[in-house]
Amino acid sequence: MPGVTLNVLEEAFYELVRVTATRIPLDVYMAVRRAYEEEDEGPAKAQLGAILRDMEVACARSRPICQDTGTPYVYVELGDGFPVRSGVAEAFASALRRATREGLLRPNAVDPVRLRNSGDNTGRFTPWIHWDLVPGDELRVHYMSKGGGSEAPAVLRMAPPLSGWRELARAVTQAVAEAGPLPCPPLIVGVAVAAGADMALALAKRALLRPVGVRHEDPVVAELEEAILEHLNRLGVGPHGFGGRHTVLDVKMEYAHRHPATFAIGVVVSCWATRRGSLVVRSDGSWEITSKHLSPGECRP
Repeated sequence: MPGVTLNVLEEAFYELVRVTATRIPLDVYMAVRRAYEEEDEGPAKAQLGAILRDMEVACARSRPICQDTGTPYVYVELGDGFPVRSGVAEAFASALRRATREGLLRPNAVDPVRLRNSGDNTGRFTPWIHWDLVPGDELRVHYMSKGGGSEAPAVLRMAPPLSGWRELARAVTQAVAEAGPLPCPPLIVGVAVAAGADMALALAKRALLRPVGVRHEDPVVAELEEAILEHLNRLGVGPHGFGGRHTVLDVKMEYAHRHPATFAIGVVVSCWATRRGSLVVRSDGSWEITSKHLSPGECRP
């Protein structure tokens, strides 16, 4: 192998963006299919059927799953022995520009001061990249393309510590109920508790990277995820607001140790078109996408 170069990184990142934009994660697809099989409300079942069809057509034709191709969030685990560091961010930006030119991404990066679209999904602090330095000589990247409609219901609540857990239940319920059909349910809901506002929202969003059905390693937190999931599905919002049994596909919870005087609650939701993917780049230049996605052979065009 020629080793890691910026061209190798750009090609790997481009393929991650392409797959994520056009092929839904397999766990999300299977969750929607289960919801479709379980649903007995006609309008809700029809919506779930249309969602499945959309996923399958996008995969078979290599077209974006949704017209809102999202804002790029990148979570980097950089091995302390990986041979390339400073070029990683620019390589990902170059991959986004290429994907935009080729029609895989809609230009979504707007300068809020000058009201101008950059036209290529890059700009000031875009893509948003979170860095972790880890042992080893590999680069692992987790990518999420976050739609605007599902970002709007995000909630931050700074609760009094003594009533924190009651406030958490209220905040999550209010976020999902008041959002209604806006974020395109059925949703995946990220919830986090932390010491500060930035920590809570960042952890809630990062929790959305965990596959549907995979519970938190802490059994107490896992039980909370199940309880919140059951509660939210009793709201009856349903797919695209048409009622039924499946407002939420899953709940992902995370937490950090908090300050005794704070109880920060973050709630971030993802629409049914949850687009996320992961890859590993090795120090010899080889790479592979490690996340599982709906494959063309499983699609019905």
